[in-house]
This record gives sequence, C-alpha cells and structure tokens, in this order.
Amino acid sequence: MKKLDLPEVDAFVVGSGPNGLSAAITLAQSGLSVAVLERSSTIGGSCRSAPLTGPDSIHDVCAAVFPLAAASPFFRTLPLAAHGLEWIGSPACLAHPFDDGSAAVLRRSVADTVREAAVGGGDRYRRLFEALLPASDDLFEDVLAPAHLPTRPLALARFGSWALRSGRAAAEALFASDGGRALFAGLAAHSMLRLDAPMSAASGVLLALAAHAVGWPIPRGGAQAVTDALAAHLRSLGGSVVTSVDVASLTQLPPARVVLCDVTPRQLVRMADGLLDDGFVASLRRFRYGLAAFKLDWELDRPIPWTAPGCAEAATVHLGGGVEEIVESERAAANGAPSRRPFVLLSQPSLFDPTRAPAGRHTAWAYCHVPNAWAGDASAMAGIVEAQVERFAPGFRRTVVARSVMAPEDLERHNPNLVGGDISGGLFDLGQAFLRPTTRLYRTPVANLFLCSASTPPGPGVHGMCGHHAARAALRTL
Repeated sequence: MKKLDLPEVDAFVVGSGPNGLSAAITLAQSGLSVAVLERSSTIGGSCRSAPLTGPDSIHDVCAAVFPLAAASPFFRTLPLAAHGLEWIGSPACLAHPFDDGSAAVLRRSVADTVREAAVGGGDRYRRLFEALLPASDDLFEDVLAPAHLPTRPLALARFGSWALRSGRAAAEALFASDGGRALFAGLAAHSMLRLDAPMSAASGVLLALAAHAVGWPIPRGGAQAVTDALAAHLRSLGGSVVTSVDVASLTQLPPARVVLCDVTPRQLVRMADGLLDDGFVASLRRFRYGLAAFKLDWELDRPIPWTAPGCAEAATVHLGGGVEEIVESERAAANGAPSRRPFVLLSQPSLFDPTRAPAGRHTAWAYCHVPNAWAGDASAMAGIVEAQVERFAPGFRRTVVARSVMAPEDLERHNPNLVGGDISGGLFDLGQAFLRPTTRLYRTPVANLFLCSASTPPGPGVHGMCGHHAARAALRTL
C-alpha cells in the first residue's frame, strides 16, 4: 500500500480525540516530535461541535458535559485556559424530575444535595462523600489510571467497596428515599450496564464525587473548545495535527520511533495489516462492545418548560422516573429491545452559555440507550424520547424549531470508534474494566505500537488519561 506523504517525526498518533491529543502532548512534553493524524476534516473524534440544526446553532456531536475533564489529573496540569477553554458551571450539577412536579437535585454541596425535599434519607450518602471529598484529588489519580499501588489505599478501598456493587444495590443502600435512590440510579446508568450487574455503581460513585469536587461544567462555545485547546497546546510544544488523512493501514506510515492509535480493537485489527500475530488478533476480536446511544439534538424557540423548578438550575437533566423504571429501561436495552419509557440523559447548555444559539433560541441534546447496532425505526424512537421530555415538560414539543436524529449507525459513521453506536469504547463491565482490551493493556506484540483509546484503562469519559498513560508506557519502552 502506498506510503502517505507525511512529515518525518519521532511519533505518530492516529486519531485526534481527547486521548489521542493527550498522548501526543505527553510525548511532546518529553521532547519527541509528534504528528497527530485525523481522518476527518475536523479534529476531536467524539469531542466535537457542529451546526446540526442550522448554521447559527452549536451542538455537541457526542460528549457535552465534562465532570471528568474538570477532574482529570492530566488536564489540570495543562494551561488550557490560556488556549481559550472556559468552563461554565450551572447552579446545580444535575436535576432528576418526577411525575409529581418535584425533582431530586445534585449540587456541589453534599449537605445541600441530601437536604433537598425529593432526596431525603441520604445519611449514608452524606457520610460516604464527606469522607471521600478530602481525598478527591488523589482518588481521581488512582481511579483514572491502570492498576498500581494507590496513593490513598484506604480511600480507594472505600470508593471501590461501593463502585463494585450493582447500581441498584448501591442506590438502595445509600438512600432511604425513592427520590434519592432514583437520583443515584440515574448516575449509575451512565455505565451503560444493567443496573443489577456488578460494577454498574462505579460510574455513579465517580460522577457523584466529581459533582461534589469540581462540578459538572460545560465548555463555553461547545465541546470543540476542549479539543481546540488541547490541539493548541500541542502545537505550542512543537507538535502538529494533520487532518483529512485516512490511515487505512499502519504500513502506510513513514518510519517512526513509536505509533499510538486512538482507536478501538476492531479498528486496530483492520489497520494492522498483518503486523500483529494471530493470537493477539484473536484476543482483540474477543473484545466486547456495549449498548449504543440513540441521540437527538434540538433547536428550540424558548427554554424547555419543565414542571419542576429545579430543572432550570441544571445543565444536565435525567429523565427516568423512579428506580424501577430506570432499571427496566437498561434491562430492556441489554436484552435486545429499546424500552418504551427509556432513561434519557439531557443537556440544555444554552441556558448557561448563550454562544450556543442565536438570540431568542436555545439548544438541547439528549440520548437514551439502545442495543448495540440497533437499526429500528429511528422516527418512532425519536418520538419515544420526546415523549419522555414532554412527560416532565408539558409543551416541550411546541418549542422545537428543528431537530437532528442520530441512530447508532449515524454515530459510527461520524466516528468509527463508536462501534455499533457504543460511546464507551467497549463494554465496561467487571471482565473488561481492568484488563482492557487485553492483558497487555496499551501494548501490542509490535514493540513500538500502542493503543491509547477509551478501550484501554481507565476507560470511557473525556479525561485524556488513557492517552496520557499509554504515552507514558511508550516512553518507558523508548
């Protein structure tokens, strides 16, 4: 296959998502010359913005709210604000409305969160997070890393004792009230696992800790601002980013000291083109992908008319009623059929960032979980999602000026790493959380070839830690 016309550098990074850019920055900080290669004309992977409903509206194509980016031990060492990144925090991190017009609200303050009338009965939740918060910086270092000797072993053990539980069991143990249990079940549902599965509580504990430690911010101007700031910092270190370069085979790359791939195992097998031995290829093919996202973006002529006042305080809103409804929604998707009352994750950024829409307009973003590679009636599914919004915001449909619908195949077309619409880089269950994607983690049998995507530890989320740790592994090899 013909070689690509590329600059001579010490390192190539294939893929310009947050992990690819973080890997490139880590290499450049150590003095290597680095080029990031992106198949699209726009950098960012799943951390991009685009005018999906009209030329004057900004929508986040995938990631939209960034608690783990704000908490990221690596991002916090970078001068991203100097490159234009500005975080915006809403008064509340998250609201979870109920049919009676009340809402459970997750706030920066642990005490204020459990004091909410709809939450209540959260003494165990309060004790847990008041104990974890003083160690939060070290906990993010320990949790967002491959297995290692922890900085705070006792705090990590306490964190892990809850994270390893099922989301349902943790919700019922942490809260005595139905509202509090539903609030935590919604956090746990970010795992994209059945909520009766072990470790489905992990995302709930991590996201709650992030809420109390750093909030759930959004970037002014959209997700693209995160990507652009990372790329700008890379360029300031002498690195480069080359777009519209489709690396069909790694054999097309000029010689380099190291190559890191911000791709999932399926893409690596396709790109390796005979470089990997059969045993390793077989292990990559055993890697399992998880549930898919079904996503909608709306342009609105006014804010969403929530019944519960607390919803207007939060950039993120969870729609799913009580625990039983959320559990059933995730069970249905895992069993191969979308729920008729799906758990919906919604973001309303323009309430707090007026750059997202023209004057007098608003934008909103939402998704629910469906089976991997689901190819059902997208129009009907969009109606089901909108019915969930309408349930808690009567009159919502009348506010919609334009909509964009992205089914799993559309997400994968946008970014091939979203295999079957899986936005997590692969199933993040007990079997694939720690030895991910294989026992080699970032390494491959080819000495200078590494994986740096969300398919490696610590896994999904916009935090850049997969790329950072992969690059450190590569530097140790060099």
